[in-house]
Amino acid sequence: MKQRIKLLFACSCVAAWSAGSLAQSFTWYASTEGNTWKTSTVKMSKKAADAHVTVEGNAAPIVEFKAWGATFNELDWDALGMLTRDEQDEILKIVFSPEGDLLISRGRISMNANDYARSWYSCDEVAGDLELRYFNIDRDKQSIIPFIRAAQKYNPELTFWTSPWCPPSWMKITGDYPVLSSKFNHMPEKMNYILYGNVNDKVDPDEMKLVGRRGDKFPRQLATTDYFIQDPRYLQAYANYFCKFIDAYKEQGVNIDMVIYQNEAYSYTPYPGCAWTAEGTVRFNRDYLGPTLRQKHPEVKLYLGTFNTNRVDYVQKIASDTKLQEYVSGMAFQWEGRESLPVLRKEHPEWNYMCSESECGRGSFDWGAGEHTFELMNHYLGNGCNEYTFWNFILADNGESPWGWKQNALIRVDSKARTFTYTPEYFAVKHYSHFITKGSQVVAYKAQGDDRMPVLVSRTPEGKYVVVAGNFKDEVSPLVVKIGEKSLSAELAAHSYNTFVGSKLRKRSNLLEMSVG
Repeated sequence: MKQRIKLLFACSCVAAWSAGSLAQSFTWYASTEGNTWKTSTVKMSKKAADAHVTVEGNAAPIVEFKAWGATFNELDWDALGMLTRDEQDEILKIVFSPEGDLLISRGRISMNANDYARSWYSCDEVAGDLELRYFNIDRDKQSIIPFIRAAQKYNPELTFWTSPWCPPSWMKITGDYPVLSSKFNHMPEKMNYILYGNVNDKVDPDEMKLVGRRGDKFPRQLATTDYFIQDPRYLQAYANYFCKFIDAYKEQGVNIDMVIYQNEAYSYTPYPGCAWTAEGTVRFNRDYLGPTLRQKHPEVKLYLGTFNTNRVDYVQKIASDTKLQEYVSGMAFQWEGRESLPVLRKEHPEWNYMCSESECGRGSFDWGAGEHTFELMNHYLGNGCNEYTFWNFILADNGESPWGWKQNALIRVDSKARTFTYTPEYFAVKHYSHFITKGSQVVAYKAQGDDRMPVLVSRTPEGKYVVVAGNFKDEVSPLVVKIGEKSLSAELAAHSYNTFVGSKLRKRSNLLEMSVG
């Protein structure tokens, strides 16, 4: 007959047993340009040099991470469609499936056209239709909805948020979708003066994003004019427009749970865009969009953003409106907005924060672009973002927009050969998203700095420590991360992405219970 016996050991014995369990090994995943996914093992030790990062056992986490996201754009869908059905399924599974590489669980949807739509469109281009009688999502049903459904096949639990790049053109003072004229649109150049109409009639030719030298501040000069018509009838119609969009997508089986009023109100663009002043931003969100959402869709959260400006005082001015704060659940930052994030999060710790768009490069698709994306993830998670969204995850050829610029993507399609490759950015992203899962706590962080070594430490819901580190120098460099009383030490290859995944840590105990027969 079997007999259950409790064996009590001296505390010293238990301590020794527990300490032994902490002498764990880490699985090391490393990527270099010549070897994109190498696996090895490294053990912790008690003796090590000065640590780059130290993790204290009782330290409060920086943030609990929620989701990795990607955007559903028309040109992404077109690129995917150049491949065979089996190849499409491979990509969708590896990007969206809970068993895939990237574990994307959140989708961004652009309300109306963005710069990676095939052309300009909105859900209601009937001028003066303040009652939105002609509102529809027919264009979205052709590509965006099928794209989303294809992803939902591999992750039915995908969640979604939306923001516009531009309202219907007739809701703008220009009656057109750009902010500035260019050879890629039909807006008359003489209308450019409206941007700074209350100051002068000149526009800095270098003001456009990614053109010329931008200096220390972006934008150099803030818009003095709201491009959205500030008539209460138009403002209320636009708030209703958001609700109609939410309703229309819900009918298609896509539930939107968060909205942002505008993408990059501070990029003065030849593609779809809309410049807003701080006063106009507060007015629309506080007096129209916030109350309308609360009445018609109380389940949908309102975030401020997407902030792409490092003019911190300007963002503070918007966020400080106490009446507006009653409707706000979070803030979203991208591009130059990364500089504003730490300040605003410190001032408003009650809100959630997200990277709403990973910087998308210039169509280089090279290893350096991957290093930049790697550093961006380090910055945003280390500064308290619980969501991170990528822009185009798949593009064809040189990633060119109809409005004349090029961007990178995680997957690149050759339209002539009809083949695809995983880009350096894909592997940079995998080093984070595959291991920092929902519920993981970011517990320590070191910015890239002059040593060109960004480091981030998280702890998964299962109790595993994950160390993500880059070495972007031209030579091998040592990494030391101290966790508790022990250290993880490794020699990182030049220009490498690295992730170290530890085994589950056991808690110390004064009682060891065993069963014997």
